[in-house]
Amino acid sequence: MNSKYKIVIVISTLLIILSISITTINYMVSLNNTEQQLRNQSLPLSLDNIYTEIQKHIIEPYLVSSMMANDTFVQDWIINDEKNHTKIEQYLNTIKNKYGMFTTFLVSDKTQNYYTQGGLVERMKKTNPKNKWYYNFKQIEDNHEINLDFNEHLANSLIMFINYKIIGKDFSSLGVTGVGLKISYIDDMLKTFRQKHHFKVFFINEEGKIVLSERKIIKESSIDELEYLKTYKDTLISKESKSIEYKKNGNTYLLNSKYIPELNLYLFVEAKLDDFIKDVKNIFYLNLFISLFVSLIITIILILLIKNYNKKLEYLAGNDLLTNMNNRRVFEDKFQNQILLHQRSKQALSLVFIDIDNFKMVNDKHGHALGDKVLIRIATILKENIRQTDLLSRWGGEEFVIAYINSSLKDSQVVTEKIRASIDSDYILKDLNKSVVTSSFGLTQLREDDTIDTIISRADSAMYKAKASGRNKIEFI
Repeated sequence: MNSKYKIVIVISTLLIILSISITTINYMVSLNNTEQQLRNQSLPLSLDNIYTEIQKHIIEPYLVSSMMANDTFVQDWIINDEKNHTKIEQYLNTIKNKYGMFTTFLVSDKTQNYYTQGGLVERMKKTNPKNKWYYNFKQIEDNHEINLDFNEHLANSLIMFINYKIIGKDFSSLGVTGVGLKISYIDDMLKTFRQKHHFKVFFINEEGKIVLSERKIIKESSIDELEYLKTYKDTLISKESKSIEYKKNGNTYLLNSKYIPELNLYLFVEAKLDDFIKDVKNIFYLNLFISLFVSLIITIILILLIKNYNKKLEYLAGNDLLTNMNNRRVFEDKFQNQILLHQRSKQALSLVFIDIDNFKMVNDKHGHALGDKVLIRIATILKENIRQTDLLSRWGGEEFVIAYINSSLKDSQVVTEKIRASIDSDYILKDLNKSVVTSSFGLTQLREDDTIDTIISRADSAMYKAKASGRNKIEFI
């Protein structure tokens, strides 16, 4: 692995570990807060809200039934005026319309007649299985009950009946009255609790029988049939509110119970923990994805920055920034390779050293800024007059070196002379220096016994010879 990327891997790994750690810690804190809020606030508050809804939708019919049973008109009518069916029909119809009930009814103990807001329906008989509810209710000690039943006289719908005994002034039984609500209405209410608030709501009586529940959600008829709850039966059937936690199908559930004295029933509200922490989990996964994505972006940026930085370093290490050509180190490496190739292919190889004449005077007279422009212009002339296969480098200061690849001494001389003449006649250089700029050239060719040091030394000597003999010329060694 390239060492320059090791730091990226280390930083990225630390960044990913930090991101995952922070996201996980936030998730655990949020999860704990959500659980505590569900246990201590949401579930108890929802239980009270559901109880309020029940008071509004169920207890009101219960109170209406109680009012009917204790109404002196009803009692007097049963005792003295039952032959007048119209009065009780009008009464039941008034109650139905006033309180928005699905049906109202009354059964007289004296005549066994069953009345609704529509009039006399039937005469109750012990031999009729459909009348069993009435005789069973008469046998219990409580003066009211809730039961569910199909009634063929009410569109054969499943109805929740709230039955209430009519007790006379002498404590004798006069009959049964009450109201009926369509179970679909109750079922919709319980369904709303489940879908809107994620609570499963059901009611049980003292015996643990499930009296009211959402159809198709709880199919069991008793708490004893619920394996996950039957062990808590004695705990839950209590006048005091209870809260328990249990496992079902690998999931954690919380259940709160509340006794409803008006109905003599126990309200159970069950909450699946996952339903309430689902948003927390989704946020956790989203945050984890974002943190990993950001870490990936940062890693990519780091790689690109390092790659770009390394390119710049490599360029700086191998190139002269002023003239945008290879520096001495890179030139020597490339030239050494050409010498090795020459030893195998025997191709001609020439080397020329170039030095700008009197360059110190240019700097002293016009300043280094203009001297740099002179160097840049000469570098441009050199690039324009050599082949792409040739090697060109700024050797140092005002010195340049060219290696003519696969070029004889004669051919190299022609190119070098062209370069000399171009520099001598260049109008840009004349304009910059306000006078002619010239260069001296030392040219030599690679010999069989040459090394890189010997051929460079020989070209350097030839260049100094050109300077010593008058400048602006080419010398050979």
